[in-house]
Amino acid sequence: MNGMSGLGTILTAIVTPFDSALRVDEESFVALMHHLAAHGSDGFVVCGTTGEAATLTDEEHLGLIELAVRERPAGKTVIAGTGSNDTRHAVHLTERATELGVDATLSVTPYYNKPSPRGLVRHYEEVAKATDRPILLYNIPGRTALNMDPELLAELAQIEGVTGLKQANAAELQLIDGLDLYAGDDASFARVLDLGGAGGILVASHIVGDQMQRMVTEPQRRAEIDESLRDVYETLFLTASPTCTKAALNLLGHNVGGLRLPLIEASTDELAQVRTMLERHGLLGAQGAQTAQHPSAALRT
Repeated sequence: MNGMSGLGTILTAIVTPFDSALRVDEESFVALMHHLAAHGSDGFVVCGTTGEAATLTDEEHLGLIELAVRERPAGKTVIAGTGSNDTRHAVHLTERATELGVDATLSVTPYYNKPSPRGLVRHYEEVAKATDRPILLYNIPGRTALNMDPELLAELAQIEGVTGLKQANAAELQLIDGLDLYAGDDASFARVLDLGGAGGILVASHIVGDQMQRMVTEPQRRAEIDESLRDVYETLFLTASPTCTKAALNLLGHNVGGLRLPLIEASTDELAQVRTMLERHGLLGAQGAQTAQHPSAALRT
């Protein structure tokens, strides 16, 4: 393991490839995992939001986790998304992921039912009992309608086994004693590194992982590299994730397939914007997908 937390600095929230019948494509998943490992990723978050966990059955969900653990590239970590708005279900997924050999779990705040702070503490206490692996909290109020403020996070950090935070609320991006801080969106990655955080759970690293790794290894150029990638971050989130990320990967020849309803594939306009972004960064063109992870021309020195 590497990185401040031992889990890695660049953790890619890997997409779940589907075949033409929208079945999980295990072969494409393994191929993509190895490609990402060769291009900047220190580890993978499997079955997170970007992995379309909401439309996976438990059998598919746990099968992907098992596959990732079994086929992971040497030295790379596997963090399993095991959150739910039903504490019993979150406990079950966390127990099974632990048995399958993951390095950590990512546990999103219960969505829709909006528990009180006391309810959240009880929820995470029960989840923590289900594993001896690190638990990363996931705060993303834009999707869950629930925010964990710094005071509550500090309380949750006292639960044994709760060791990290994926923070997607940029307004409250700060270090919390006892929690390794991970950027919850690509646009916050440089800021988290500047704060001394552990890294990021990222989406753009599917496409520009080498450049994002340079933000770690070349801190003197971090701001410049980050600025050059802003259009990548924005384009990949033109619409609900992972719509444009899958579109980009398919254009680059990775064959990750479509999306399960209620998500739908990128529109003609969205696809055109994705293509333009890839071309602007030199990721498409005469050299095709083979250039997909090379630094953009502006950053070649």
